[in-house]
Amino acid sequence: MPLPPAAAVVPLPPGGKVRVALLLPLSGPSSALGQAMLDAAIMAVYDIGADQIELMPHDTATSPETAADAARAAVNDGARLIVGPLLAADVEAVKPVAQQANVPILAFSSTASLAGNGTYLLSFQPGPEIARIVAYARAKGASHFAIFAPRTPYGDLAVTAMQDAVSANQSTLDVVGDYEATAASLADAAKGFAGKGGNYDALMLPDGGQRLKALAALLAYYDIDPDKVHFLGTSLWDDPGLGTEPNLVNGWYAAPAPEARADFERRFAAAEGKPPPRLSTLAYDATALAAVLAKNPAGPDFSAVALTNPSGFVGLDGVFRLRPDGSVERLLAVLQVERGGRRVLDPAPQSFAPASE
Repeated sequence: MPLPPAAAVVPLPPGGKVRVALLLPLSGPSSALGQAMLDAAIMAVYDIGADQIELMPHDTATSPETAADAARAAVNDGARLIVGPLLAADVEAVKPVAQQANVPILAFSSTASLAGNGTYLLSFQPGPEIARIVAYARAKGASHFAIFAPRTPYGDLAVTAMQDAVSANQSTLDVVGDYEATAASLADAAKGFAGKGGNYDALMLPDGGQRLKALAALLAYYDIDPDKVHFLGTSLWDDPGLGTEPNLVNGWYAAPAPEARADFERRFAAAEGKPPPRLSTLAYDATALAAVLAKNPAGPDFSAVALTNPSGFVGLDGVFRLRPDGSVERLLAVLQVERGGRRVLDPAPQSFAPASE
């Protein structure tokens, strides 16, 4: 449950509830994820005991235009806060609608450029995760790094973050490579990357799922030995099934510690008959944050001052705080891939130092 921030500014409306819009893809190809995030948000309302808020789900469907229409409908219905959308194009379409109405957004896109001017991103960002894991690897003796990233906006962010992290840790980035994010091209890309050579002792692979497994196997086939080159990752590695790929076992990655969300995952699976998608915790934490801010004795407070409380909040994904620029700062653990799951090597800190500029 989030820690209560200070200061309240808005009295409850007649009827005693403040309206919070939830903009998610409830139809179309992302509907399964959208519905799971809606279920997680509803769980948060019950867990927090949020009698002060009324959740208003709106379907962003399959286009930015629909997302913008959903935002307009939410604002017209009296929403004081928007939770979502999920996709970058939808966030971009919703932002001007929310700004005009002076309604803040807690969105889930990982596109950092969308943050700011009342939009806060609760997504998992590669920059802080890469900074954390590179610092850990450097402390364990790695000094020469490489990165092999997908040609995607996320991959581009990861390359920039890797360059910054290596520089900050007085190390060298020996090799940078990228690949098209399609299965058909992976083998040639892996062969080409391996052919670059290099004396690196740690390799960042900012990808996830089946593509990451295939990539790790291909790199090992082309003589990048994970026993000699330590494989590193981001929270995209936060998948207990990764250990089924032998070449990823003992790899390190930075992510929120899994213990805090274990109870949620058990309860969700019991209720829905299947485990929750990884991103469902974002909807839970955003809704829990809204619920706690709505419980302020003097009335709901979704102001920038309350949202960016420097002490932060405690959620399923650990301690986090929203920054005035709209980015999120998380306290991350370092984990190791195991054959049967994952293991925490270095726990996440439990509280923030004073906010830096």
